[in-house]
Amino acid sequence: MDRKEEIIEILKREGTNTAKRLADYFNVSLMTIYRDLKELEDEGKIIRKHGYIKLNEKKEREEDRCSFCGKQTDKRVEVTIYTTKGEKYKACCAHCHFMILKNNKIEEIDIVMLQDFITGNPINFYSAWFVVGSSANPCCQPSAIAFGSKEDAERFSKGFGGTVGDFKTAYETTIKLMKAGQKVKLSI
Repeated sequence: MDRKEEIIEILKREGTNTAKRLADYFNVSLMTIYRDLKELEDEGKIIRKHGYIKLNEKKEREEDRCSFCGKQTDKRVEVTIYTTKGEKYKACCAHCHFMILKNNKIEEIDIVMLQDFITGNPINFYSAWFVVGSSANPCCQPSAIAFGSKEDAERFSKGFGGTVGDFKTAYETTIKLMKAGQKVKLSI
């Protein structure tokens, strides 16, 4: 862990701190700490006030919110979207990423990643297999749960129902269910 990351962890634990205490903690000069703090402030991660430093909590909260519905994300089903401009966005679930695509809310998408619902391993969104509309609703409805293999998606579907499909099928099924007036329930 580099020093700037460790400063963030210290601020998460302690709430606030001072440049002097951080310089003493890391056994570096005040000038070195000021450079680190300036970079963290420019990145929007901290707020420096006269006499103390604290996390920019608004920035922290925004990074873990869905770009479509604003809901807090859950690591098990969240989708991370990287653009060709180097920007990073989150969707709370595959359902909301489908809505982002439908409404063209994010331009120049480069890579989209999420986790296999069973293993937790990272998978590319566009090569994943989905179960749409199952009785398992870890996030928004109709649910769209991702799996790394078609076989796992089919086994899950046998227990919880829903339609198994690749990206295109899952997208079309989600949009169709939304147009049909399916109740949309957000778990908060």
